[in-house]
Amino acid sequence: MNSASSPYRVIAVCTGNICRSPMAELMLRAALEREGLDRMVAVDSAGTTGYEAGRPIDPRAARKLAVAHLASELHIAREWIPDWFRERDLILALDVDHYAWLSEAAPDRESLEKIRMLRSFDPKVAGRDMLDQGIEDPWYGGQADFDTVWRQISGALPGIVDHIRAAVLRGSELQPQES
Repeated sequence: MNSASSPYRVIAVCTGNICRSPMAELMLRAALEREGLDRMVAVDSAGTTGYEAGRPIDPRAARKLAVAHLASELHIAREWIPDWFRERDLILALDVDHYAWLSEAAPDRESLEKIRMLRSFDPKVAGRDMLDQGIEDPWYGGQADFDTVWRQISGALPGIVDHIRAAVLRGSELQPQES
């Protein structure tokens, strides 16, 4: 449960945490800032594997983010830690394999209910099969693949922001009011 002293916590998860999930993290942070929710929400990212742990963001992802004036040079890839199931309020899987991995690793029903496909918030694909909601790994492609990832994440951002706004407001209604 989040409160004034504990922000609503969101994490984006992909495979290595150098392409898709850091793009989602930085794009969501910017969207929350534009909506005035940045002080109530903490956003981060991780990978399901440690293959890239300690490495910077992929240069092609950094280039795409830089065009939108989103700084990514401080990003350092890291691997998912099981404690985050308890500590995060919303867990955004970037593709079906991440969703499956997180679902299998979830320690309980409460944790499982926090996991969502990132693009399940995009009205264009929300009602479709999970396979249609995935964001393919651009690492194997070129800059155009990172442009596609940008568009796919962008399509989901309004829905994610609305979801977070509702959760933050619901959380503040549950907090005791000062007199």
